[in-house]
Amino acid sequence: MPDEAAARPNLIRALRETAVTALLAFGLFLPLIGFNTVQNIRNELVLETRWPLLLAIVAILAGLRFLHLVVVAPLMAERARASSRPATLPTTLPSWAMPAVIGFVLIYPLLAMLIAGPGAGKWIDNFGIQILIYVLLGWGLNIVVGLAGLLDLGYVAFYAIGAYTCALLGKQFDLSFWMLLPLAGILAAFWGVLLGFPVLRLRGDYLAVVTLAFGEIIRLVLINWKDVTQGSAGIGGLPRPTFFGLPFNASPDGFAARLGLEFSPLHRPLFLYYVVLAVVVLTAIVIGRLRQLPVGRAWEALREDEIACRSLGINTTNAKLAAFASGAFFGGLAGALFTARQGFISPESVNFSESALILAIVVLGGMGSTVGVAIAAVVIIGGTELLRELGFLKQIFGAEFDPAQYRMLLFGFAMVLIIAWKPRGFIGMREPTLVLKRRKAIDAELREEHG
Repeated sequence: MPDEAAARPNLIRALRETAVTALLAFGLFLPLIGFNTVQNIRNELVLETRWPLLLAIVAILAGLRFLHLVVVAPLMAERARASSRPATLPTTLPSWAMPAVIGFVLIYPLLAMLIAGPGAGKWIDNFGIQILIYVLLGWGLNIVVGLAGLLDLGYVAFYAIGAYTCALLGKQFDLSFWMLLPLAGILAAFWGVLLGFPVLRLRGDYLAVVTLAFGEIIRLVLINWKDVTQGSAGIGGLPRPTFFGLPFNASPDGFAARLGLEFSPLHRPLFLYYVVLAVVVLTAIVIGRLRQLPVGRAWEALREDEIACRSLGINTTNAKLAAFASGAFFGGLAGALFTARQGFISPESVNFSESALILAIVVLGGMGSTVGVAIAAVVIIGGTELLRELGFLKQIFGAEFDPAQYRMLLFGFAMVLIIAWKPRGFIGMREPTLVLKRRKAIDAELREEHG
């Protein structure tokens, strides 16, 4: 009887808070989703209503809130009482997870070809190559933001430098992709050092403003230097990767003809997928080694307390320049791979929204966590692309309904939830890579205080 009496007020409270959530969601989404302005044939704005879509979203949010109050919250509270520490997700993956992920990534294109058949190119390109490029971008920015603690809002500039290096040198000097790939990374690292010198004394908001300005300067130069970059029109016809000089086309000298295979448009994305995967794997190995070297430990110390670093004799100038150069190098590699994938580059592909997206990947994955950043890239980029495949929802909400239009709304909502639930991201990583003595457990009170 006491349990039933205690459960009844909890249920009433859950229903009351669910009703409040539904009212708030209705008021918030009414102007955003409930109303839609369209032009008729007389070019007049007509106000339309989308009540089914609005009510569906409100019902989903209310149901999730009720489920959290009735099921999730009691379980987390019980687990917290049982373990005398805050209920959080594990910060490490099980031992079988990494081999399973590596195996899946290796056979993913083959699975896509087996399931989708001739239409597998879209799944290899959008869900494979694109996600891997953003994983590479996230790892590069993670060096600057996650390891060194330097807030960089203009990281897309190095992405642009790598992409335009590949484009301009490939067009003007007819260099192959394999020569352009390291050149793109080296030149981006050089610009990373140039950016690092003026901001050596800056931290926090001031550093963020300067890096944001650097990113915008690069974008404006690309738009207005039309004699070189062709401005907003972009540069097309860029060199694609070849297999030991064999292009992936239907010519007699192509890859398929030389090897006696039937030509397929899947050959190029399949080859590029494994090229990008090899670069990503090599990047993971290099970053793992860097974290164990003195420079990596200097980054971690710099992130925690710059004054303490200087008092211990650590050269913070070299540490910051190394962080900017290393992060920029991987950003340049990603830019070169982007041009190889697209065969075209324009300033529209390297605007500030890309910097914000990469930073969101790092923050949501967990600053300093290589695995967490990779998971966040898969969730954010893969989820965005998956919205484009939900065409069946048009049968429910109307022919004009496009799920992809709501990707930023869902993205922002997911960010708020994750930041509120897991302030350190999917896999928070603030422990030092190397320790001289045995690790000591952190008190529950300190864990609660610092998230």
